[in-house]
Amino acid sequence: MEERKCSFCSKSIESGTGKLYARKDGTIYYFCSSKCENNVKLGRVTRRVKWARKEA
Repeated sequence: MEERKCSFCSKSIESGTGKLYARKDGTIYYFCSSKCENNVKLGRVTRRVKWARKEA
């Protein structure tokens, strides 16, 4: 199985959980929770949110 990471917080997502969002331009986003999904819709940036993991 393919390991997926949340597009907002970089948390790993178990298979069978989370949401997949595909835009019209073909980009695909994976979200672990509605919290992450709503933060993207509100236009928040990961590096400014303290609870989100930072990519090294």
